[in-house]
Amino acid sequence: MRATVSLLLLPFVFLLAGCADLMSPDTGKRGPIAPILTSEEAFDDQTFAKPIEARVTHLDLDLAVDFDAKTIGGTAVLDVLAADEAQEIILDSNGLRVSAVTDEAGNALPFALGDTVEGKGEPLTIGLPAQKLERDGNLGEGELAPTHRIVIEYLSAPEAEALQWLSPQQTAGGEYPFLFSQGQAINNRTWIPTQDSPGIRQTWEATISAPEPLNVVMSGVVQGDPQAEDVVEEGAEDGQRREFSFVMNNAVPPYLIAIAAGNIEFRELGPRSGVWAEPEVIEAAAQEVGDTEEMIDAGIALFGDYRWGRYDMIVLPPAFPYGGMENPVMTFLTPTFIAGDRSNNGLVAHELAHSWSGNLTTYSSWRDGWLNEGVTSYFENRIVEEVYGEERAEQEYALSYAGLVEGIENTGADNPATAMRTPDDISPFATRGFAIYDKGTVFLRTVENIIGREPFDAWLTQWFDTYAFQPVTSEMFLNDLREKLIKGDAALEEQLMLDEWVYGTGLPENAWKPDPEAFAQVDGAVSAYASAGTLPDGDVWRGWTAAEQRRFLEELPEELSEEQLAALDTTLGLSQSANNEVLFLWLEAALRNEYDPAVPQAERFLARVGRNKFVSPLFTALNNTAWGKPIAQRIYAQTRSGYHAYTRSNVDATLQYEEPA
Repeated sequence: MRATVSLLLLPFVFLLAGCADLMSPDTGKRGPIAPILTSEEAFDDQTFAKPIEARVTHLDLDLAVDFDAKTIGGTAVLDVLAADEAQEIILDSNGLRVSAVTDEAGNALPFALGDTVEGKGEPLTIGLPAQKLERDGNLGEGELAPTHRIVIEYLSAPEAEALQWLSPQQTAGGEYPFLFSQGQAINNRTWIPTQDSPGIRQTWEATISAPEPLNVVMSGVVQGDPQAEDVVEEGAEDGQRREFSFVMNNAVPPYLIAIAAGNIEFRELGPRSGVWAEPEVIEAAAQEVGDTEEMIDAGIALFGDYRWGRYDMIVLPPAFPYGGMENPVMTFLTPTFIAGDRSNNGLVAHELAHSWSGNLTTYSSWRDGWLNEGVTSYFENRIVEEVYGEERAEQEYALSYAGLVEGIENTGADNPATAMRTPDDISPFATRGFAIYDKGTVFLRTVENIIGREPFDAWLTQWFDTYAFQPVTSEMFLNDLREKLIKGDAALEEQLMLDEWVYGTGLPENAWKPDPEAFAQVDGAVSAYASAGTLPDGDVWRGWTAAEQRRFLEELPEELSEEQLAALDTTLGLSQSANNEVLFLWLEAALRNEYDPAVPQAERFLARVGRNKFVSPLFTALNNTAWGKPIAQRIYAQTRSGYHAYTRSNVDATLQYEEPA
């Protein structure tokens, strides 16, 4: 039985229904303390924290970046809200080196690191100060103040999984080192001592020092000029250093605290947006994301106010393992999306959409991944429709639908990993990506078409408004939908099949299918190739959209001869494609069919790209054949050090790689 949703209503918690105020670079007021959910679905088994007893409400970091030691260290000051009877607070740690813990006055507090749990880290238990903080006289009626403040001196480990340290040779410029973080899912506990759970939202601020002339960006609003040249620390071991300060006054899940540091420049795109990148990449990056302001307008028109002030982006070096990461006010992007024609800008639309679904409303438990990614993928498609037109949006939806169908066929319709909400008897990280992203997209498209776009849009807008800056669950989503849209209509309830979508496996029978005309021309070409080996004319191919080219390549037969592969490349120019999505599909087809001429290109591709979406499948394709196994081992020995820990872990498992003793 699923428990009724409840909110933490202990004496020290008061739920504020309103939204946090917009922050600004100079005068920002912290938003209200977010509630803690106590329903069965809201429970997060990936944290050691006990937020009902004591929880972090605000985090203040003062840290130094050390590229030589590959560490970040300094102090973290935590505001804590605790029940009257609470004697301690439990934080999450994974390899943190804690040297001291005190109260605000400098009095030592007892602390202990517990036993390590594989994949989770270790609990950091701290005794709370004997004296409580005095209430802030500026608080309004019903608002809460933290009850305690603790100060932690610490250092991250050089192998901290959230942090990727790049040598100068691994950057575009080749002169300066680079650092970036990736907190999701539970990696931020490797460099920040806090309660690392999406249901424990926190405001934060940070002061970061880094060696000159590097710039630092974070997922908070920068204070002052982000490209200031002033030197603030003379004579440090690694030379002169500069300080950067950031503030996030809206309560966010801790995995959204992010940092990057390197030789990066900024280009303004509009009054609310801009992009950072290495000097060698900045112009191409700025051109590629030139539609950002239009996308922001589209998002606002669809589902309500943009509440984060700015929307900036950073295009990271190729080692970044994901397509993008929706860190507030500073989306992290892979350079592999740059194609020169904005054909992969669905990625930008996706990360922007997270400003509503995922960042504004966030799952309380990792088991509800679809509430972030599925809702966002649906929202992304709506932005694409507004900015690039209905045809492109329908084509991208058709690709998503096809990916879902293929994923379910390969995994098995009864496999619990195909459920949108991860069942309790498997890991919350075991749900397949297509079940979180694509199935969520198709689910919401199905609901939209059954209920009608206008009432559905109005409902989704109020969902974001009602639960802004708060944690949510699948149960809350469905209850809200039933209360405000279905309203007891038994026939409509049966037609929607809500529980089967969210909690069931496979693909429900009412799934809204894409328009068959979306790829009519391409599907005709696929049939012609399958039946007679007829390829589309090169001019026709170049006139297709990137989505159409991807559709054709995804529908190729699994087995292709050397002659067929040579003809494909010669006629369509696949190995010369500037679109990495297209190039990847070509390389995957070539490698799984043991096509020798593609090996040098695959080697170059794997040396310059760290995105797991591309890297892992290509090594898998090589490893699946006796021909490819030694090639995979040879290439991986040369490229492994340039990959993020997430990508390495996947390829290590595929190749059964063991580091030299």
